[in-house]
Amino acid sequence: MSAAVAFLSPPPGLAPHTDFDLAPIEGAEGLFALSARGDAELRLFLVDPSTVVAGYAPVLTDQQAADLALERPDDALLLVVANPGADGVHVNLLAPVVINTATGTAAQLILDGQDHPVRAPLG
Repeated sequence: MSAAVAFLSPPPGLAPHTDFDLAPIEGAEGLFALSARGDAELRLFLVDPSTVVAGYAPVLTDQQAADLALERPDDALLLVVANPGADGVHVNLLAPVVINTATGTAAQLILDGQDHPVRAPLG
């Protein structure tokens, strides 16, 4: 199962792309591949933070929620970018990807004033 995702503006480092497909990775609960439409080679791995980080509860500003037309908290799918490296996998908790599940609209948001690391190690 894959879902179409349309970012309000290109995610950092992925310009000019705004249209993506989000698909779960089979056999890896909470792990997703975000692939650019028209360029399947360009992809990010996203993780449902509730499956890997205890107590992560970022707060969106009213403007961020309005930009994504989020009417209820349940409309938001919150994912974080996973970065594999030689020293293990890290996730960016300061800039989550938020997707409006009703519309498919998405944005990678910066959580101003919140104390979350850009490189939180998993494991």
